Amino acid sequence: MVRTALRVILDAEPGLEVVGEAATGAEAVSVVRELRPDVVLMDVRMPEIDGIRATEQILATLADPPRIVVVTTFENDSYVYDALRAGAAGFLLKRARAEELVHAVRLVARSDSLLFPAAVRSLAAEYARQRAAAPPPWAQRLTDREAEVLRLMATGLTNAEIAGRMGVGPATTKTHVASVLAKTGTRDRTQAVIAAYESGFVSPR
Repeated sequence: MVRTALRVILDAEPGLEVVGEAATGAEAVSVVRELRPDVVLMDVRMPEIDGIRATEQILATLADPPRIVVVTTFENDSYVYDALRAGAAGFLLKRARAEELVHAVRLVARSDSLLFPAAVRSLAAEYARQRAAAPPPWAQRLTDREAEVLRLMATGLTNAEIAGRMGVGPATTKTHVASVLAKTGTRDRTQAVIAAYESGFVSPR
């Protein structure tokens, strides 16, 4: 019933098409490998293998993997943070309204901002406090501009907002973001923000 509702909402949107569905984590991995969607909505808790393991398998085995959004009941669930650390681009609450669902899919497909940035920052900050942060080796490789970009990314700003804050063009910001991802060894800005918090590069407030 949930998958049917999601399909109806998404298929009704211009530019969006639901290409497949899966009932279990193992099936999700198989379907994604076969159909190669741009975005995957992944339930955190599923039969056979959960959404975290399914996310890891998809990202580890595909050269150009899709953007994965985990779907969950509670935003402060430890499963959510584990899924983000596993490589998910963001998360979506099951009680989200239709417009929030559509916005989430379009946003992660565009990948220029964090999905629900306040909640991602809150999760990252909370779990960072539980870890012994060591100075990250990549921090010294960042230029001053790149370090500033990473800190602004961690606040949830989009590329356009970062460009406006720093007084540079969008293309320059995009280049800085790409360099930050490369130097931190992260897949996307969500992973970069998590790395920034867990390493102590950005301090939880």
